[in-house]
Order: sequence, then structure tokens, then C-alpha cells
Amino acid sequence: MTIDLDTQSPATAFRGLLGGRVHLPGDPGYDAVRVAWNFAVDQRPAAVALPRTAAEVATVVSLAAECGLRVAPQSTGHNAGPLAAQGLEDVVIVRTSEMSSAIADPSRGIVRVEGGTIWEPAVDAAAAHGRAVLHGSSPDVGIAGYSLGGGIGWYARKLGLATNSLTAVEMVVADGSVVRADAEQNAELFWAVRGGGGNFGVVTALELRMFDIPTAYAGMLMWNLRDIEPVLREWAAWAPGAPDEVTTSFRAMRLPDLPDLPEFLRGQELVVIDGAVLGSDERGEELLAGLRALRPFLDTFARVPAKSLVRLHMDPEGGAPFASDSIMLGSLPDAAVDAFIAEAGPDASSSLLMAELRQLGGALGRPHEGGGVLNRLDGQFLTFGGGIAATPEMGAQAHADAVRLSAALAPFDNGRQYSNFAENPVDARAIFDAATWTQLTGIRSAVDPHGMFAANHRIPRLYEDGAPTA
Repeated sequence: MTIDLDTQSPATAFRGLLGGRVHLPGDPGYDAVRVAWNFAVDQRPAAVALPRTAAEVATVVSLAAECGLRVAPQSTGHNAGPLAAQGLEDVVIVRTSEMSSAIADPSRGIVRVEGGTIWEPAVDAAAAHGRAVLHGSSPDVGIAGYSLGGGIGWYARKLGLATNSLTAVEMVVADGSVVRADAEQNAELFWAVRGGGGNFGVVTALELRMFDIPTAYAGMLMWNLRDIEPVLREWAAWAPGAPDEVTTSFRAMRLPDLPDLPEFLRGQELVVIDGAVLGSDERGEELLAGLRALRPFLDTFARVPAKSLVRLHMDPEGGAPFASDSIMLGSLPDAAVDAFIAEAGPDASSSLLMAELRQLGGALGRPHEGGGVLNRLDGQFLTFGGGIAATPEMGAQAHADAVRLSAALAPFDNGRQYSNFAENPVDARAIFDAATWTQLTGIRSAVDPHGMFAANHRIPRLYEDGAPTA
């Protein structure tokens, strides 16, 4: 006797919905649409829906509620690891990638994007008017996930987290209705979602503030990895007190010998400092003088169109198998520099493609007036170690080496997490302070009383007596 397990699944109610743009396990298109940006993450949800309008999102959410299923919003599937680790057997992933328009409104000073839009079209829309948006370091990251998790880009130390540049969010909430949240309407939800991620609904549109940034003094400095010690010591001493107008990152890189890379970079071990200065060329030269004195073999800093910064970091595009770990540092003293070099320097035995330090401080460290739940970051630096996970064995090794980097820097860890860099399950309470956490759980309870939404970094609901639940 053969039992068709698929007919026993509540998700069978979705078959044929949205003109066939819902895929269930066993369907021909299921394996293609369930894949996250990080190919090493194995997502196996009850169904994947690809809506094209807010009304279609509402249809999916309402039917999921009727079927006793949960909903996980996702555009590109960056940062999907913590979501998949929760188990997706009762989850419908709402993949919003087909909702991807970006329209600038210069009279209002905003770019309006649909919920699945990636950064490149929004950057281009703003640039057409001589302006910029607070994009990240890669053109193919989804704006919604990036912005609702915080958002640290090349203007961050001057203008703060990208989430605080949102002027409105439109989303489908648990009862299937489409709501607008901004400073005037649904203000508590607007506060919570700016840093609270996908715990409150499926984003169908966002409005982002544009800034008058037609150009920037930006680029990268590059050394051989054997020169890491003087370069890192100089950068670590300079970065915490640097003026707000400069934002940089530091990377120790072991590049594979791949044809996609420029020939002079293939198979090389490098130190890279990249970033941007919101100021004159003369100001940029002044700020970089100490680093340039260390004689990088490549120096590309120059006046460039702001839109070019979306590819400055040279992040991989189109998806890749990856394993990583991240912590936030309260400081980076000499002992921390020693620890970093021991794990990522030329004598280290490491599989990591890159070990990165992001410069915080400036506007990132100050409360943003009118900002959301995540309106500042307490640390001086963020770390991110990552390696290629083309096979399970490679993934295990890369993850172990990334965790080892974090462990070496643990004495300088400030105990907080930054959700967009937390690619592994973490306790979401470490993202927020205690009072904020209490407010967030209360808002989640009000907006999603039955726990409809599944997010990568879960904020629980409360019982009436205050005890946390799912």
C-alpha cells in the first residue's frame, strides 16, 4: 500500500494558487525556488509562494492562517541560516523577488521600492537625480531584509544605520490586511520593524530617504598579507576616533584561484582597506595619509560617482555557498590585534576566505532622533569571518575557523549581536537592551497574536502574564 504523503499536508490547499506560482515539495519548480542566496543553507519549507502584488501576499497569508501554517518573508535569502535552523516543515516562504520596482520621487526626497527589490535599482533610481540611498556593500542584497535588520553602508558613520532612513513601510500583517506604518500611522509598528526584522509581517513596499550625495571620495588600499601587522595596528589606532565623514572596513583575504577574479588577484593573500569619505578630495587625502604612508601596492581612492560604491567591496553576486561567524567588539587594543593576526595573518592555518573588521562609531554610536528599535550600535568594530562551503566538509571547516576567530577575540566582545551579520542562530535578546526587548515582545504579541510569522532572528510573543512563548 502506497501513501501519498503530500495529500496529508495542509500546504496542498495552496496548489494552483497565484496562477501556479506556489511550489510544494515534489513539484518541478520547488527545488529552484527554495534555494537561499547562501547555497549551503538547505531550506525545505512546506511551500514557496512567489506573489507579484500586495494583494497576492495577503491571499497567501490568509490561506496560511486557515491551514495552520506559518509564513516566512524572504526576498533574496541572505541570512537564511537562522531561519532554516528553526525547521520549516510548517512554513510557507513568501519569496517577494518578483516585486522588484524602484521609483524615485525627488519632490518628496524618497525612493519607493517594492518588498523584493535589491539594492542596485534603488541606487540607480537615486543616482538619476544626483542623490544616494544608504545601500550596503553588495548590489544584490534585498533592501527589506537589509534595512529591517539595521544596515551598515559606506555612509554609515556620517548618516547612521539604513533602517533609520526608512520613512514608511507597507506590509501584510497576520490578519491578512495591508497596513502602512510611518511616523504618523501605526507608529509603534514602524518603530518595531526598523531593526525587528521579519517578525511582524511581510513587507510589500518601503520608502527610503535620499541624500544629496552625487559623488564620494572612495576606493581601496591593498597590501600583501605579510604586511598585515603595521597596517592593522595603524588602522585599529586610527579608526575609533576618525571623523564621522569616513567609513571603512579592514579585511585579511585568501583569494581562490578562480577565473572570475582579476588575474593579479587570483590565489593571492591580501590586506584590503576600503571605504568612502563624504568630503573633499583634500579631506580624503588628509584622513588617509597615515595608511598611505604604509605604501599599499594598490590605491584606488579617488572622486567617483556615488552609484559605483554599491560594488566597491567586491562582494560575490548571485549566491554562493558560505559559512561564517560574527561578534561585535567594544574595543580593538593591541592584544586584540595580536589575536586577529594569529588567526588571520600570513602564518595562520585557516580556510577563511576573509576575516573582516567593520569600523563603527560616529553616527552609528549615537541614538538617531526618530529612529527605530535599532537606532545605534554600541561597539567600536564588527567582526565577520567567512569561508567557502562548496562541500559539507568545507563548510564545517570554514565555520570552525570562523568560530575560532570569534573565540580569539572574545575577550573584547561587548556581548551584543548585529542581526545582519549573524548568519547562525543567536539569542535575539543580544541584539537589543532589556527594556527594548520587553517592548518588542509586547508589540509582536499585539501584531501577531498567534505566531503567524517566522523570522531568521525570532522575537517571541508574550502570554498575558508576561511569560514568553513562540
